Amino acid sequence: MHLTPQHILIAGASGLTGEHLLDRLLNEPTVTRVVAPSRRPLASHPHLENPIGDLQQLLLQLSGPVDVAFCCLGTTIKQAGSQDAFRAVDHDLVIAFAQRALELGARHLLVISAIGADANSGVFYNRIKGETEQALKAQNWPQLTIVRPSLLIGPRKEFRLGERLAAPLSRLLPGKYRGISANVLAHAMWRLALEDDSGCRIIESDQLRRLGR
Repeated sequence: MHLTPQHILIAGASGLTGEHLLDRLLNEPTVTRVVAPSRRPLASHPHLENPIGDLQQLLLQLSGPVDVAFCCLGTTIKQAGSQDAFRAVDHDLVIAFAQRALELGARHLLVISAIGADANSGVFYNRIKGETEQALKAQNWPQLTIVRPSLLIGPRKEFRLGERLAAPLSRLLPGKYRGISANVLAHAMWRLALEDDSGCRIIESDQLRRLGR
């Protein structure tokens, strides 16, 4: 069964995947309202509401109704400055955003996690992603879609040396480990948002590439 969501809430709309997703949402004829809080102003659009400021501070100001929520939040330990600061974004802020979206009536949350997410992992990054997934499941969403892309490929506003060096090699990797373009991921997430499947599902990177073609 396919849905036609009209009211969308998106976090991380100024990021690599979020930009592509926002552009797609604003050009979908069924979407009449997109709420996209951000630190910096986004390009204006008749269907876009763009509260400006710190997301944590803006959450209580957001209003419904909301049909579907997308969470494209994510940083790196280097960019955040410490493990605690990384956790504050990739765990705490993601959970707070999801809870607010649920309060506003959203029945479906789509969230970007990462390949290798595992709450029991010895790798800090993977462990935080896994713990975030567990916390989202505990919110008892009517429909929760967790996407686990591999290395995201595309031009970022900020320079990430590791990603720049790894991107060419990631295209040669097999299966779910091959790099995925941000625009392909965004397309896949929109297609998944149109599907009415109750419960939680986890979509790995190779599936996302097929859906995003």
